[in-house]
Amino acid sequence: MVKNASVETIAPAVRNGSTDLLDLIGNTPLLRLQRVGGEFSEVEIYGKAEWQNPGGSVKDRPALNIILEAERAGLLNKNKILIDSTSGNTGIAYAMICAARGYRLELCMPSNVSLERKRILNAYGAEIHYTDPMEGSDGAIRCVRSMAREKPELYFYANQYDNAANWRAHYNTTAAEIFEQTGGRVTHFVAGLGTSGTFIGTARRLKELNPAVRCISFQPDSDFHGLEGLKHMATAIKPGIYDPNVADEDIAISTEEGYSMTRRLAREEGWLVGVSAGAAVAAALRVARQIRRGVIVTVLCDGGDKYLSERFWHEAD
Repeated sequence: MVKNASVETIAPAVRNGSTDLLDLIGNTPLLRLQRVGGEFSEVEIYGKAEWQNPGGSVKDRPALNIILEAERAGLLNKNKILIDSTSGNTGIAYAMICAARGYRLELCMPSNVSLERKRILNAYGAEIHYTDPMEGSDGAIRCVRSMAREKPELYFYANQYDNAANWRAHYNTTAAEIFEQTGGRVTHFVAGLGTSGTFIGTARRLKELNPAVRCISFQPDSDFHGLEGLKHMATAIKPGIYDPNVADEDIAISTEEGYSMTRRLAREEGWLVGVSAGAAVAAALRVARQIRRGVIVTVLCDGGDKYLSERFWHEAD
């Protein structure tokens, strides 16, 4: 009787809720700044808490969509090894999803990414090909392109920088969530440029939902920077999915601004986020200074737990 009672108790929860890890991707919370930016009495500033995704970053969204679209098109199966270049977060997302769906994974990645990222990828069983840190993400791109050319029969090259499934993930999910969570009140959207998928996909859909929404991209202010995951478009290999015409404005953010804001968010808001998230809030505050009132939403790409070994935490503002 006890055994039967247990089954009856558990069964409804299984039927009504998901038992699939990948169903946890998306629908992340929208957090309002409380102390940072408190001087803007008529401007609301929100951050999309993307570290709540199971892989810990916004990159769970495009990684899942790239894999699902490849499966539907017959490009990815258990006989293929998924390969791509990454600065860390997309690689972690791939690694989690490939582990869950039974695929092998190889990644090209700069050797100077944080120790935490390397350990996470190792835990998921990904095979890593480290590239010259001085070449940044572009060196990793050149590495994976060479691998894909040499053995096309062995690999499925996911190609996050040129794959439209990347921006479509945000067009279909991130934008709709932001619009719903703000009750359609969003007036400004701010996001960084790496692959550019987050900005391009979200901005395109938000402008369809409300053409008055201003969409502002930001990028590092120089080619030699410490804003991991972001690209200085003027000097980098431009992603095929990047369209500069989507942005109403583009902002340059320095490494120091990103580091400083990342520390402030941890110590003044309780948000332990990564450096690109710190840069995103710095860019959102720049926009807030230009307007009298509005609702600004930015994307907090990942959490700070993957950066705790970095030295910038100990620097003085």
